[in-house]
Amino acid sequence: MVWATLFLSGGLLLLWRGADFLVEGSVGLAERLGVSHLVAGLTVVAMGTSAPEVAAAIVATVTHKGDIALGNVYGSNVANLAMIGGIIALMRPLKVGATTLRREIPAMLASTLLLWPLLADGVLSRSNAILLLLVFTGLVFYTVRTACIAATASWRETVSDATIAPPRTVGRDVLAIVLGLTTLAIGAKGTVGGAVAIGSRVGLSDAVIGSTIIAVGTSLPELVTCVVAAIKEHHDISVGNLVGSNIFNALFVTGIAGMVHPFRVTSRFAGGMDFWIMITVAGLFTAAACLGGRVIRRSSGGVLLAVYIGYLFYLLRSTDPA
Repeated sequence: MVWATLFLSGGLLLLWRGADFLVEGSVGLAERLGVSHLVAGLTVVAMGTSAPEVAAAIVATVTHKGDIALGNVYGSNVANLAMIGGIIALMRPLKVGATTLRREIPAMLASTLLLWPLLADGVLSRSNAILLLLVFTGLVFYTVRTACIAATASWRETVSDATIAPPRTVGRDVLAIVLGLTTLAIGAKGTVGGAVAIGSRVGLSDAVIGSTIIAVGTSLPELVTCVVAAIKEHHDISVGNLVGSNIFNALFVTGIAGMVHPFRVTSRFAGGMDFWIMITVAGLFTAAACLGGRVIRRSSGGVLLAVYIGYLFYLLRSTDPA
């Protein structure tokens, strides 16, 4: 128990420091390359903070535990929008850009809904996995291409202004990103390992640990990164990280798991209760942004966090939490 507590504490410290490096490096690199903070959040930050989900999904499918792989995706997506989104909004109202509401959030909703027909028969085949990865590749290509066009259009306006150049070099920004991602990975592993050990000691079943601690644990990089970004008032990094991570989880994590090993899932994930909870939470997040005038206010943050607490109660009371 002592070692588990040390791993948990040390992991949390590494997560915080890693998030600090990642946010600083991503913001600096985005400014130097002339792309928006939102694009950095949707790509580099979102993919980096979702690395634990990829590792967990691959391990689960190789060991023939498809429900754990998909449960981690669903649980992480709910945690991103309800738990993390709620916490960030309670800390500081979260601003959502007009472009994000018009383009990235609909892409997140569509990516999540795409899982419904593909999992209708309770099996994710390799052909379905390839389709998910192709859609993901197309979205990334579109996002990067749009960012490059915008950067090129604004280049003449910024190149002559010597005061806008970030003091850091590109090399230092890239090094900060790599260091941040590495530290996040180590911190997440230590935190999850310590939490699982503590959960086992207090008598939680493997199913409950997987549906709660593992899902929340693999979302810790997103949580800490968004908290750091919110404190520094980089709202686009926070929103881009949350929305981008959910797209990444639904398309890439699920797709890569199915490519490694096709897997079966129970009905709760194939259009059942867990699937619709994930869709409902995504809808609530979108509604909160629209009703708040592109700002997720503290009241909406409280609602989102309350929904997540209710989701945890559902998981703990579920007779089939796998």
